[in-house]
Amino acid sequence: MLSLVSFLVHSQPAQRFFSKEQLITSGIYYYPEQWPQSQWERDIKKIAEMGFEFVHLAEFAWFKMEPQEGRFEFAWLDEVVQLCIKYNLKVVMCTPSATTPTWMRLKYPETFIMDGQYIRAENGTRGLGSITNQKYRYFVNRIVTTLAKRYGNNKNVIGWQIDNEPPAITDYSPSSQTAFRQWLRKKYKTIDALNAAWGTAFWSQWFNGFEEVVIPNTNLVGWWGNNPHALLDLKRYLADSQAEFLDMQAGILKQYCAEEQFTTTNYTAISTGADALRTQKLDFATYTAYPNGGSDNIGAEGFRLGNSKPVLFAAAYYQQLGGVSGVMEMQPGPVNWGSYNPLLLPGTVRMWLYHSFAAGGRIACSYRFRQVLYSAEQYHAGTIKTDGVTPSPGGEEYVQFNKEMKQLRALYKPAAALPPKLAARKTAILWNLENFWSIDRQRQTYQWDTWNYPIRFLEIARSFGAPVDIINEKTDLSAYNIVIVPAYEMVDSLLVQKWKDYVDRGGHLVVTCRTGVKDRFGHFWEDETAAPVAQLVGARITATDMLAAHHKGDILMNDRHYQWNDWADLLEPAAGTEVLAVYDNQFYKGNAAVVQRKIGKGTVWYIGVSTDDAKLETALLKKVYTKAGATTESYPPGLLVYWRDGFYIGVNYSSDNYPVQLPANATTIIGESVIKPAGVLVWKED
Repeated sequence: MLSLVSFLVHSQPAQRFFSKEQLITSGIYYYPEQWPQSQWERDIKKIAEMGFEFVHLAEFAWFKMEPQEGRFEFAWLDEVVQLCIKYNLKVVMCTPSATTPTWMRLKYPETFIMDGQYIRAENGTRGLGSITNQKYRYFVNRIVTTLAKRYGNNKNVIGWQIDNEPPAITDYSPSSQTAFRQWLRKKYKTIDALNAAWGTAFWSQWFNGFEEVVIPNTNLVGWWGNNPHALLDLKRYLADSQAEFLDMQAGILKQYCAEEQFTTTNYTAISTGADALRTQKLDFATYTAYPNGGSDNIGAEGFRLGNSKPVLFAAAYYQQLGGVSGVMEMQPGPVNWGSYNPLLLPGTVRMWLYHSFAAGGRIACSYRFRQVLYSAEQYHAGTIKTDGVTPSPGGEEYVQFNKEMKQLRALYKPAAALPPKLAARKTAILWNLENFWSIDRQRQTYQWDTWNYPIRFLEIARSFGAPVDIINEKTDLSAYNIVIVPAYEMVDSLLVQKWKDYVDRGGHLVVTCRTGVKDRFGHFWEDETAAPVAQLVGARITATDMLAAHHKGDILMNDRHYQWNDWADLLEPAAGTEVLAVYDNQFYKGNAAVVQRKIGKGTVWYIGVSTDDAKLETALLKKVYTKAGATTESYPPGLLVYWRDGFYIGVNYSSDNYPVQLPANATTIIGESVIKPAGVLVWKED
């Protein structure tokens, strides 16, 4: 079991797999098994002509590689690899564990998951293999070993993607029940320890032995009756199991493959189950990004421009594993699963690619090359239209992006260093999935947006033009001038002491509501609310209020009023703690809402309220950056500006033109100083 405090962030960076001078390597998903063999060479040649540099192969092709149990056929895949070599294209090879062949489901039904009604899944889609089932793992081990032996020393294969969008899906099958009990035995050692952690004295849930424990099932108990501590451990178990399953495959690849070949997987940009930081053998993590699935987003054209959050979050989060990341699966146009699937504003796909690049991506790959003619994803766009030869609008934008990357590579200077004004703004946001799991189970108000609450602080810091990392508890805080801890519900004394030490040495720490309310088991402290954090910030939380959506609470800070209605901690400051904002209506008018306290050489702030428009949080953080000696920009929502490898890159997700005031020493490389919706601007400063 990988506990929270033992998260492994690889000490050996994965930078060695990528040339810095290359900046970013572009690729494309291709499924030769879905097309006539007579078209393969035409397609591979077209991929090369469009400027792609690698081809992504075989992730869903288990049926083609092992059409019958134990009979392997790779001549077709060898032919495609040879075509890639012929046209100077590298290969990212995939393990096919996401899509099991039909013969496995028919002969070995136990290899499939069981749902909350204890019904076996059927063959026909992806991600339904029972990763704890030993028979399934045997088949996965065998196909991965066979693949690794065949392509592990092929110099044209640069790396491996393991599985596809690891789901960490709940599996109620007998093999998963057994694995869950084993996981619990390893964690708790005794049944008494488990009973204490889960609070089983409540509602007669008591266990006499581990053999009595079953996976908590919300389908049969109901939301109200479910034990939040058991469900938290279920999430931990599922994430640990998924990580171990990926590591099993990575271990096989590392045994047989050349050291120059990397191992990765493509997590979903916003993953609520699988946890990349629990893996120990992946070299780095990539992500999939589908910014546009029929949501309104920013302004009149927002529904055509997409949501910046998937790339904004994923690019920062996944770099924790191995020090690099990138987008392995980028939306090339309209999709087939959105609430509605509009045409994209011209330039949007290129903007998304630049966003991933600007945020540090080393890989830019799209799903998929050709729009499929049949089956579940007929309406999912490709970079090539249904005729098989004509680039789609998204395909044309990939071509443009690939050409422009060559232009930037020619201007790359390895000695470029982060400008001092940006270094002064360097910010970290502490976040982990366990707190998401815990809070989302008991949100207390339907208005609480568990996922997007931390992202709001990422957006605010980015609007200031600050470089932002998303970090974990093992990260050294001394590298950051500002550290933000949003809604970090579960803590222990060591973590709070780490925060105090950071402030004491001169750091600037921002802590928000819903932080430190529980211990690692998800229990309240047998003390005042959020007692460890209350001691840190110098203010007691005497009560918490939540309003109906049509009610508006009022807050006064620096003679300006702000509104809230979803969460408000009432604070009682200790001596020496400064009150920065107070509630200005309700029956507790005058109570503190935001406080500040000096500790040693630094300062800690506590934001006890969550506002819908984030204006209060933005104003407060402006003060924090000023206190930290950092200047700030004032970029509007949707306008994102990054610095990378000597280049400034701006992208515009908003529906309005934005004029960038470039300094006198700036040289425009790509775009114009007025960034239009879906526009990109790249410049350098001498």
